[in-house]
Amino acid sequence: MWRKERVYEVGKIVTTTCDVDVVEEETHFTSASAHVHIWEIMVYNRDLQKIKEDISDVEKRLKNSRIENIPTYIKSFIFF
Repeated sequence: MWRKERVYEVGKIVTTTCDVDVVEEETHFTSASAHVHIWEIMVYNRDLQKIKEDISDVEKRLKNSRIENIPTYIKSFIFF
């Protein structure tokens, strides 16, 4: 399925309606600096993915801990 998008011309830069960063003409934006930015994004993305996995692991441990400890709590409450 193809999505139709509107295209707008802004000075010499053509963008679509999706998110786009615009670089000023005076800025010396080179292929090398683009590679650096892409590398940084990849590193941040990896870090973010690791944080998401850590959060998921903690949530699983909390959930399992509650489920495992509930029978123990009930036993101690009933017998003591």
